[in-house]
Amino acid sequence: MTPNPSAGPALLTDAVRERAAYLAADDLPAYLYDLAELRAHAAAVRAALPERVELYYAAKANPEPEILTALAPYVDGFEVSSGGELAHVRKAVPHRPLAFGGPGKTPAEITAALELGVERFHVESEYELRMLGHLAAELAPGRTVPVLLRFNLPVGAALEGNSLAMGGRPTPFGLDPAQADGAVRLLTDGSHPQLELRGIHAHLASGLDAAAQLAVAAEVVAFAVGLAARHGIALPEVNVGGGMTVDYADPGARFDWTAYGAGLARLTAAHPGLLLRIEPGRALSAYCGWYATEALDVKPSHGEEFAVLRGGTHHLRTPATKGHDQPCAVLPVDHWPHPWPRPAAGQDHVTLTGQLCTPKDVLARRVPAPGLRAGDRVVFALAGAYAWNISHHDFLMHPRPGFHFLGSA
Repeated sequence: MTPNPSAGPALLTDAVRERAAYLAADDLPAYLYDLAELRAHAAAVRAALPERVELYYAAKANPEPEILTALAPYVDGFEVSSGGELAHVRKAVPHRPLAFGGPGKTPAEITAALELGVERFHVESEYELRMLGHLAAELAPGRTVPVLLRFNLPVGAALEGNSLAMGGRPTPFGLDPAQADGAVRLLTDGSHPQLELRGIHAHLASGLDAAAQLAVAAEVVAFAVGLAARHGIALPEVNVGGGMTVDYADPGARFDWTAYGAGLARLTAAHPGLLLRIEPGRALSAYCGWYATEALDVKPSHGEEFAVLRGGTHHLRTPATKGHDQPCAVLPVDHWPHPWPRPAAGQDHVTLTGQLCTPKDVLARRVPAPGLRAGDRVVFALAGAYAWNISHHDFLMHPRPGFHFLGSA
């Protein structure tokens, strides 16, 4: 990947730059979350969305309680995808609406969701639908349980070649469209009277720009409208999922929420009475998080130079998972407390690795960092989503990073 020319201190907020420079070496690596930045971003997203569009946060992106609490005033609810997330989010932000999605729900998880009064169930299969119906009759007699049927819909031309397609091909996610009529009948023929069919859910891909997201939304709404018309029923809710792009190669380029909101306004205007729901995760929280560490060693290898950093992809797995270079900034540290010589880069570009015994432990390749020295700080941006919580923490048993939440209300 071509090094990002914008990589540098401009990636850091003032609060993050100050804390990264202040921390002692023994306090690194550390995750730094700027909650003021998160709240400002969430408020801007919320302001860009029209009426009849609800904003849920996909907790899987980053479930830290401080993150959930900071987002709570700006979102309409939270999407969870396991019994563990369900219990965690309910405790962190009690009394906020929850939608329970994800494939392979167990009877114990559905039981817990019913007992906690989850507001929406995203049903992924006919088996799951029947299980939910029987458990609801047993555990929540007299209660109406709202259901959205998740479908693995065909992927439109705008999504072809997407790196993380969730639909349009064989996957474990959602119902096959060929099962649509049968699933609707199970919810409307009296087989499960406590289950109320509220609408349709479809999350087809991740990493989409505003135009592609709007194309997806239009396709999902068209499918829902057609299904409702065939059965002579109302489907008042359509959940079009998340997947808004976050550009790790150009962290200054953000998803166009204004254009997206305008497009959703046109879509809802064409379908009076329809409520749309979106579930971004990464696109809400990625920008509020940084992974701060220091260079332990700088050395040549076969004509290139490498800096070995404290920590690595067992703390920040995102670049290894997605195959990209994590954008970063170097903060020089002049003080060198050791009696042995301080290694420094002799080339303009340095590959940044971690401490793991694997060649895959690479955070960024050939970063423009002339003169990088052992002891200098390196701070990786866009680490507020799918970072610590998806990493293989215990590999090699290095110490876990610290966590610092800046700008708490």
